[in-house]
Amino acid sequence: MGSGKTAVGRRLARRLGLEFHDSDAEIEARTGVDIPYIFEREGEAGFRVRERDVIDELSRRPGIVLATGGGAILLPENRARLSARGIVVYLDASVDQQLRRTRGGRHRPLLANDDPRGTLEALRHLREPLYRSIAALTVTTDGRRQDAVAAEIEARLAECSAST
Repeated sequence: MGSGKTAVGRRLARRLGLEFHDSDAEIEARTGVDIPYIFEREGEAGFRVRERDVIDELSRRPGIVLATGGGAILLPENRARLSARGIVVYLDASVDQQLRRTRGGRHRPLLANDDPRGTLEALRHLREPLYRSIAALTVTTDGRRQDAVAAEIEARLAECSAST
């Protein structure tokens, strides 16, 4: 959350000449409501089912850049599909960076509490090992412009392709 997945993903897709898809935006388009509303009505578990189905469908498409929600990594089937069907890039952001980027946003139901820092720390503790377990590339985003992050990913992907 707040690592820059959508913004960096868009820039990367443009640099690579690929289509960009965001799983959260796709869920909102299909349901006609925003993510906080889905969380409110169906809870996180209901949202995760929708997210799983969208990721399954989108990850089957060739030649795309896909940004997933931060919690997509929690379901084993998402991890398996993402790592088998593409190259997973983990955008690593510190909790301080995440707080700066998410402050004031109303679109993050997991942070709608009195301790967003504590929530982000707990989420990082739970999710980071899962991200690292499937990531082909890890890129730090703290204090960096989105274009610079996208350029680094593009260069590292080119290196990977050249070595295979």
